[in-house]
Amino acid sequence: MTSPVKKRLIKFLLSLIVLAISILIIVYNLRDNIVYFYSPSELQDLNTSDVRILRLGGLVSTGSIQSETNGIHRFKINDGNEEISVKFEGILPNLFAEDKGVVVEGKYIKDELFIALKVLAKHDENYMPPEVIDSLKQTGNWQGE
Repeated sequence: MTSPVKKRLIKFLLSLIVLAISILIIVYNLRDNIVYFYSPSELQDLNTSDVRILRLGGLVSTGSIQSETNGIHRFKINDGNEEISVKFEGILPNLFAEDKGVVVEGKYIKDELFIALKVLAKHDENYMPPEVIDSLKQTGNWQGE
């Protein structure tokens, strides 16, 4: 091979290596920002010992909302099969109510307790996450179309 061809080949290979390393760094950093969504049934079947941020979605159980004077709220989320207790400290959204759809983001602690960092109430009667719809259809509690 001639000298200019070797130089171009070396530059090309070095560029590929730099690109590959850049992609690996990006994927590694994004891995920590991914938040997985679970229904209560899926969450109880999950065998994990690590504490990570998750999303839990379902319906707020009837008669389960308890508000304390220090701003701590306790309620239960169900999908028709299973029910998970949730603890949240903060202000609940205006649309938060019993028998309404909700998605909470936080940490799942064994013994069926979920510590919520965010509460996202369903804002529209026409929208619900597909995972929640599937779990409600499987249990026969789906009231949509």
